[in-house]
Amino acid sequence: MKEYLNLLKSEPILRRLSTIQLIAYFGAWFSNVAIYTLLLELKVAPSVVAFVAMLHFLAGVIQAPLSGSIIDKMKPKKLLLILISFEIVATYCLVFVNGIDDLNLLYMLIFVKMAAASFYFTTEMSLLPKILSGDKLQKANELHSIIWSFSYTLGMAISGFVVYWFGVDFAFILDGTLFVIGFILLIKLPLHVEIIKSGENLLQMMSGTFSYIKQNPLALHLMLLHAFIGLTAFDALVALMVDRYYAGVIATSLALGLLHASRALGLVIGPILLAKFTKNRYISYIFYAQALAVLLWAFLMHDFYLSLFASVIVGLFTTTLWSYTYTLLQKNIDEKYYGRIVAYNDMLFLGTAAFTSFMIGFLATNDFSLQQIAIFMSGGFMLGGFYFKWILKNKNIGEMS
Repeated sequence: MKEYLNLLKSEPILRRLSTIQLIAYFGAWFSNVAIYTLLLELKVAPSVVAFVAMLHFLAGVIQAPLSGSIIDKMKPKKLLLILISFEIVATYCLVFVNGIDDLNLLYMLIFVKMAAASFYFTTEMSLLPKILSGDKLQKANELHSIIWSFSYTLGMAISGFVVYWFGVDFAFILDGTLFVIGFILLIKLPLHVEIIKSGENLLQMMSGTFSYIKQNPLALHLMLLHAFIGLTAFDALVALMVDRYYAGVIATSLALGLLHASRALGLVIGPILLAKFTKNRYISYIFYAQALAVLLWAFLMHDFYLSLFASVIVGLFTTTLWSYTYTLLQKNIDEKYYGRIVAYNDMLFLGTAAFTSFMIGFLATNDFSLQQIAIFMSGGFMLGGFYFKWILKNKNIGEMS
């Protein structure tokens, strides 16, 4: 942990961006718990819950081809301010969703909110390789994931009680207000990054990206590898678990918050426990461990308290897999294509997450048990481990350090 603190002390831009990230991510979980609590209280069908979960990822998939080209042409600070403004407006407007008749409004606001959030994330991840390099870049990616996990843990733990005590509208307003604070901090950030000028228009840049990927197949393989982490889109599964198994044990909002917080605890401590194993030769085994953790969860999910324990185990390996595979991609692409390749990478990752959310709802409405669904997801991580072994054997990938 000391090395992350030293990195923040030595990199003021990263420190400010990380502070904004912590505030924004922390607030986002209030809206997340509020949305799923509202849906379960309205007694919507499992397909609606899955569709809302899918919407959280689908926006990023649809906009990715265009967003990458925009990132490579615009100054990052201006773009980040525009995107966080969209998040503020969309979040505050969630207070107007009060019943079944407002579901279309909910869908639209989630789409806008998550499109802006995904665009913001891609912009920030494209910015990091321009201000950091080498081991600092890897540590910054790990730090980004740890902050996400920490805010996830604290946000989910607190948001369940906030929604339970004060209601969903209060949670939406609190989330929007935290975004406003992030906006103010971002305005004051002295961020000056040189943009590589290109005479290409957006369509030419998109076409050029495909040509680059075709000429550099390793980039595509690393993007596909990172997409396996999208299988951790457990939101719909957790919401259905709460509805089916725990409704008589604990209040909906509290169950949602505690389950997500338990997994997030694993996300925070995982990188610390696995720090010595962040090398190419160990990553396949971390994929296998993730698969076994989800398998354990499948067999314990009927009991709320055992499920809390299993959720921590499920979270232990995700942060390392996410940050390591992301850094591998960043270190194996040309600077000119950072924005576009990272955008397409996020498109594949979010596409996997959206498909996972859709399939959870589809299978749940077609008489598959939640346990069976979790077992299928476990198999996906096993495939990810085999795929990385194949990449190591057939492609030239150096160690990260």
